[in-house]
Amino acid sequence: MRWRGRRTSSNVEDRRGSRMVRRAGGGGIGMIVLALVAIYFGVDPSVVLNQGGNILGNSAPPESGSYQPSAQEEELAAFVGVVLADTEATWNRIFSESGRQYREPKLVLFSGSVESACGMGQAAMGPFYCPGDMKAYIDLSFYQDLKHRHQAPGDFAQAYVIAHEIGHHVQNLLGISEKVQRARRQSTKSEANALSVKLELQADCLAGVWAHDADRARELLEQGDIEEGLRAASAIGDDRLQRQSRGYVTPDSFTHGSSAQRVRWFRIGLEKGNVNSCNTFDAAQI
Repeated sequence: MRWRGRRTSSNVEDRRGSRMVRRAGGGGIGMIVLALVAIYFGVDPSVVLNQGGNILGNSAPPESGSYQPSAQEEELAAFVGVVLADTEATWNRIFSESGRQYREPKLVLFSGSVESACGMGQAAMGPFYCPGDMKAYIDLSFYQDLKHRHQAPGDFAQAYVIAHEIGHHVQNLLGISEKVQRARRQSTKSEANALSVKLELQADCLAGVWAHDADRARELLEQGDIEEGLRAASAIGDDRLQRQSRGYVTPDSFTHGSSAQRVRWFRIGLEKGNVNSCNTFDAAQI
């Protein structure tokens, strides 16, 4: 990616080195939401739930620690800021053209654990978006997992992860996330999972819309970048993660879609470059 020397977003919130001080009590819906995020990356959700994390308001403010990021991590932080700025350029334009105003999200860098409006997030869960505070969260160590555990190296693979979480922000602003969550509460478990898959695949498609715009309008992409993004989408499909973690696959439990589905919808957004092409909820084929 041609990212060096480009604008960096002012919406990056750096909480690396902050140490969370927890009080007794907590848990609840926020932890369940974050446990579902853990499933996304093949992590046993009990890793999250057993932490006893608290809903916002049950924890003391974070304490600042003496955190010394490496030069490599600082470069990753700079990269994240550039990618976030580029997503802002895309979504500000698209929203403006449709007569809407885009509310830029914050992206929080953290190390180890972090407090969000959805509860306590852990690095083991990977990146996540919290609609309650309209912030995306990422521990930069995840990129090592993406490279080594998921065999999806490359800067565009890293950018895809950010663009996917910003896709969830777009869904939140458009009211899609709220509608889906309301429908999930009135559904059976398998039906709720199917709705979750469609929501996640739409976020993949929206990430593709950003990539299309970044390439056409700002020439951000280089040769091989698209392949990196597709490889990342494939690497974190539910079927692949389940097979890696437990040796078998149960499609009814999918919450993010199979590798093939994730690749397909990212490619649709990339090729069409149109938000209307990302309607996974009414699509004849998922």
